[in-house]
Amino acid sequence: MSVGASNPEYVNARVRSRRASLFADEDYRKLIRMGPSEIARFMEETEYEREINALGARFSGVDLIEYALNQNLAKHFHDLLDWSKGRLYDLISRYLRKFDVWNLKTIIRGIYTDTDAEDIRTDLIMAGELEESTIDRLLEADEIEDAVEMLNRTIYYDPLTSAFEEFEETGALVALENALDREFYEHLLEDISRGPGDEPQEGPEAKYVEFLQAEIDFRNARNALRLARSGADLDPASYYIEGGVLFDQSELSRLVGDYDALVDHIGENRRYGDRLSGAMDRLRDADSLIQFEHALDAALLEYADTLSSIYPASISAVLSYILAKEREVENIRAIARGREVGLSESEIEEELVIL
Repeated sequence: MSVGASNPEYVNARVRSRRASLFADEDYRKLIRMGPSEIARFMEETEYEREINALGARFSGVDLIEYALNQNLAKHFHDLLDWSKGRLYDLISRYLRKFDVWNLKTIIRGIYTDTDAEDIRTDLIMAGELEESTIDRLLEADEIEDAVEMLNRTIYYDPLTSAFEEFEETGALVALENALDREFYEHLLEDISRGPGDEPQEGPEAKYVEFLQAEIDFRNARNALRLARSGADLDPASYYIEGGVLFDQSELSRLVGDYDALVDHIGENRRYGDRLSGAMDRLRDADSLIQFEHALDAALLEYADTLSSIYPASISAVLSYILAKEREVENIRAIARGREVGLSESEIEEELVIL
C-alpha cells in the first residue's frame, strides 16, 4: 500500500482538463454517418492523433480504430496512477483492476469460441495490473483449464478453479465470468473503514464506497436479468455479488422474473431514486436487454457525476472520468463495428450509451 498524503485536488484538476476533451453526444451522431476510414481520419484530428499515427502503418479500418482506442484508454488511466499519491493511488489502482477482469473474460470467451489470438488481442485493454507477459501466455492457451492454471499466482486462480466445475457441468461461461466479478468487487472493498450499518466512515473513502455499492447494485440487476432471459436453469441468487445496498439474495431471486418490479425497486431506493430521475425513465422505457444494460450504464455514469458535483474534493471525480472515458471508447468502437457490418444509423444508435 502506498504511504504519504493523497493529492485529490491536483488529480481532480488534471481530470477536469481531460474530461473537457471527451467526445460530445453530437460527435457520436457525426461518426454514425461515417465509414471506418472516415472515423479514423476524424479521430486523427482529436486527442487520438498520436495513436492513429503510430498504428496507421500496421493497421487500417476497424482494427486501427480498436487498437488506437485501447492504447489511448490505457495511456489515460496510467496517467491517473502517475499523478496520484498515497491512499488515492491505492484506491484508483485497485479500481483499475477491472481491466484485468475485462481481459480475462475476453480471453476466456475467445478460447471458448476458438477465436484467433490476434483477434482476441484487439479487444484487450492493458490498464490493469496483470503483466503483458502473462497476457501473452494466456493468449497461447488452447483450453480454458490451461488458462486458469496459468493464473495460479494471481488472486483470480482460486475463484476460477472453484467455478470451473460448474462451467464443465453447464457449459455456460457465466460461472467463470461471475467468479471474476466477485473477486474484483471483494478486493475493492477490502480494508476500507466502515461505520454503523456497513457504511464507510466519513472522509475521502466514503464516496468511493458509495460509488462501488452502486456499481455492485447495478451489476446484480444486470446479471439477474441476463440469467432470467437466458432460459438457463440457473438460480440468480447463486450469482449474487456481496457489497451493494439495493438487494439481498432473496430479493434478487424474487424480482428477477418481474421487470417492472425490478425497476421500481431501484427507483424506490432513496439513494438512487432521488438522484437518477432521468436514468430511471430510461430504465422504465427499455424494451430489450441491451437497452436495459445501456440504461444501467447511463445511470451509473449519472450517479458518479452527481457524487462528483456534490463532493468535488473526493475520488468521485476520478471515478466519474474513468466511466466517461470508457463510455467514449465503447461508443466509438460500437459505431466502427456497426458501420463495418452494415448496420443502419438507427441500429447503431441503439448500441450507444448517450445521456
